[in-house]
This record gives sequence, structure tokens and C-alpha cells, in this order.
Amino acid sequence: MASPKLGLKHLRDPIVLAVTGGGSGLVPSAPGTAGSALGAVLWWFLLADLGIAWQAGIVGVAFVLGVLAAENAVQRYGLGDEPAIVVDEMVGCAVALLAVPKSWPWVLAAFVLFRVADIAKPWPIGWADRNVSGGLGIMLDDLLAGLLVAAILGGVRVALALVEG
Repeated sequence: MASPKLGLKHLRDPIVLAVTGGGSGLVPSAPGTAGSALGAVLWWFLLADLGIAWQAGIVGVAFVLGVLAAENAVQRYGLGDEPAIVVDEMVGCAVALLAVPKSWPWVLAAFVLFRVADIAKPWPIGWADRNVSGGLGIMLDDLLAGLLVAAILGGVRVALALVEG
């Protein structure tokens, strides 16, 4: 992995502060996991008690703002899919959490499955990662990973409800 181009000195830029999750993406090891964890914590405290429509709407707006902010950072600093940019993991994890109740076992399952999907990049996640560039490319593969996990966990919840009666 190439060394990151963003550092602590860049946190004075509000766009960098946003796309690095308040600097969580600057951790030296596993910045994507740090960003995903921040996304889960933010979901727990800010979104989990809202209805699903509100959650989806807020996460949708966060996705669009993330695309714009990531594109701004990419253009301003000449970046690719910079490891320190974790707004994509924050939003992607929140998407995965749309399918689960506010319960630590479900949140942990969504978090772990999201990280697996984000790292393994099965189709179409890998395709998006390789073929879409800029701010949209940074955000899209994580959106798809979140949607995949939400579909899986939503299916598990339906299956459990059917088994329970």
C-alpha cells in the first residue's frame, strides 16, 4: 500500500476533516476499519432510534455529500482512493446497519460482514472499485458493500421471524 498523502497537517481543511472522519482515517493501521467503527458508533447514537425512512434519507444525503467531499479532496490534493479517506466506510457501514435493530449482536454482525465485503470486494463491488473513479468511485464500492450486507442481514431477520412463528 502506498503511503498516505493526507496527514495531521491537512485536518485544518474542513473537507479533509470530513472525509477522514475527524481524523480517524489517519490511524496508521486499518484506517478503513476505524472509519467503519466510527460509522457504526454514529449510527448507534444518531440514527438507530429513527424510523427506517429517516435513516435511509439521512444516509442517502450523507452519501451524496461524501461523493462531493471526496471529489473535492481528490481534486485539491491530487489523490486516488486515499486510505485516509474513510467517509466511504462510514456511510457504507451505516447502509449495512439499516437492516438491523439497535442491538449489539446485530450491529457487530453488520460491522464484521461489511468489513469482509469491503475487503473481499465480490461482484459488483470489485467492478465498481476498479471501474469508477473520483469521489463517486471512492463512495460507490462501499455503498454496494453496505447494500449487500443489508440484504443478507435483512434476509436473516425475515428467516428468523418465519422460524419463530
